Amino acid sequence: MTQPQAHGLLNLRYAQALVDGLRAAGLRDLVLSPGSRSSPLALAFLRQPAISSHVLVDERSAAFLALGIAKAARRPVALLATSGSAVANWLPAVVEADLAAVPLLLLSADRPPELVGWGASQTIDQQRLFGAHLRACHAPGPPAPDFAVDYLRSLARRVLGECCSPLPGPVQLNLAFREPLLPAGALATGDVTGGPAVLAVGRPRLLPDRQLVADSGAAISGRPGVIVCGGDDNPPAFAAAVCALARQLDCPLLAEPLSNLRFGGHDRSRICVHYDAFLRPPSPLAARRPEWLLRCGSFPVTRTLQEWLRANRDARQIVLAADGRWRDPLHCAAVLIQGDPLAVLDDWQAMPLRAAAPDWRGAFLHAERQVAALAAAWRSRDDFEGALIPALLDELPAGHRVFCGNSLPIRDLDAFSGGGEKVLQFFGNRGVSGIDGNLSTALGVASTGPCVALLGDLTLQHDLAALAAAGGRDIVVVVINNGGGGIFEYLPMATLPEFERAWLTPQKLDFVAAAAAFGVAGERCASLGGFACALRRALQRGGPTLLEVPIDRRRSVAQHRAFWQEAAAVAGGLPAMP
Repeated sequence: MTQPQAHGLLNLRYAQALVDGLRAAGLRDLVLSPGSRSSPLALAFLRQPAISSHVLVDERSAAFLALGIAKAARRPVALLATSGSAVANWLPAVVEADLAAVPLLLLSADRPPELVGWGASQTIDQQRLFGAHLRACHAPGPPAPDFAVDYLRSLARRVLGECCSPLPGPVQLNLAFREPLLPAGALATGDVTGGPAVLAVGRPRLLPDRQLVADSGAAISGRPGVIVCGGDDNPPAFAAAVCALARQLDCPLLAEPLSNLRFGGHDRSRICVHYDAFLRPPSPLAARRPEWLLRCGSFPVTRTLQEWLRANRDARQIVLAADGRWRDPLHCAAVLIQGDPLAVLDDWQAMPLRAAAPDWRGAFLHAERQVAALAAAWRSRDDFEGALIPALLDELPAGHRVFCGNSLPIRDLDAFSGGGEKVLQFFGNRGVSGIDGNLSTALGVASTGPCVALLGDLTLQHDLAALAAAGGRDIVVVVINNGGGGIFEYLPMATLPEFERAWLTPQKLDFVAAAAAFGVAGERCASLGGFACALRRALQRGGPTLLEVPIDRRRSVAQHRAFWQEAAAVAGGLPAMP
């Protein structure tokens, strides 16, 4: 064997040992973007049947696709790309994975160290590329002829463990290879032998300070308060546990859609989902002052709930932080309980906590029923944008996944989704709350089962090339096309003369035709009834479909404001409270 042939074989054997270690440690999915420098790893992955390889040309889209798979599967997913700017395209998804605590393993192929900093093509400093957004970064250097298989397998287990604990997130493994990258000709490969089969690595629970938990429970017992649940990757038992606490304290529970509390068979009797309407002034509930607030999960999406929390900054605000992070952008938390929320809830349920006076919870539930009845009446209006989401959710079978894009769709989902016994699972990218990569993330979710993606027109345009990966996935992409950045119509810049040019930015893109260019079925829905029928057909047909729903933006803004005004009026009939 010639020396170049031997070096190519060395690269491949090295890659095989690492991939075999990742397989043994539990890796099941890789998202691969083609390239030269990553060839040894790509070939090793493609020849490892225990790991599913998803091939996507666009590295930016590939990173968000991996993010979606990791969110839905609740386990680490690996990314592989070649050196240079290819790896830099991962940055938006890496930032989202960091702030949303999603486990991603970044396998960045690299040039050998003698080429870095010397003007070689496709060569950048990849080890400092993602900065503080990483949980860890490892750079073992190019393969040496005497490389240790045991070390590579241990490294594989370590990086997957670092992805998951103590705080899930992205970990980078920067892998340099010298040329020739592969041996010439086809080579039959198998697992590299030697080394331990599996190293068991557990995921520890962050246990809270039990005295702090006990003191906090005593402080809220018998007093009027509210539980607020934002989006989070909660364990399955969380819904029943937090609803049991609400029953024990007889308090309202304000649940955002991404908390996954609105739908399911748990006790939803104290859950309120129309707070975006009944907490707006002049509703009397907007002026009510609870003595305590318990916040679980991410900070709320809607400005209404954010401002209500700000107005109640003097209440005893308790934040449950499962991952230990400080989630207090208002800087008004009185207590931060760092630890597993289930452990906290278990301790509280074991305490003799007393309920608040019944008229406290009753006022919130009365407002909930009043606004729910108003929303049901508005749903009959065929041109009301707020009727689109409940119509969509009504059509979905139990167990379906829903990915909601940022900007207006997530806010309309919050305001109009309602709730029910049917189990639905909701996903979103609320770590950074950007509109980039939303379709790619939804396609990642769809890799684990059928999914509907609800996106705005600019959000889809940001990620349109991701439609290339839609084939073979069971996904319906619903595009709410309101002619640009409609969310800015609700913000102060809407009155500026430069508004349309710099903020609204209306586009002239035929989404149905664009979908067809990628081999995706598409349909434009002119009415709510037409949308429901088209959605029904798409769900029955399976595979990828794009449904575009044109919206009259100005009419939609006027209707939203009219609905909120009516909701505040019906909430004004609430009984007086002490």
